[in-house]
Amino acid sequence: MRIEHLVWRWEEVYDPNPAHMRYLFEQAGFSVFQWADQPGAFYGNHKHAEAQSHWIISGSMEIQIETLESVILEPGDRDLVPANAYHTARVIGEEPVIYLVGELRRRF
Repeated sequence: MRIEHLVWRWEEVYDPNPAHMRYLFEQAGFSVFQWADQPGAFYGNHKHAEAQSHWIISGSMEIQIETLESVILEPGDRDLVPANAYHTARVIGEEPVIYLVGELRRRF
């Protein structure tokens, strides 16, 4: 099975709006919660039973999925990690990262 990590880059001229981002997540069928991590935070290799998306409000986060190249997500950027894909995550820089986590209940 081929693992694919999808990433959408923020290209708008305005700053990300968390309320609007949450609305878009929910309209796409995700359950959503907001999370924050301090500089230096690291999540070791793990997986989730459902597909999961990280949508960055502020700060930066690096995501590494299995054998794929790592991706740095910055404000407004969003990814989609497939269900059961092993991955790591860490905060980049000296600023906390605040982000929305969307969990998709159907298999991807």
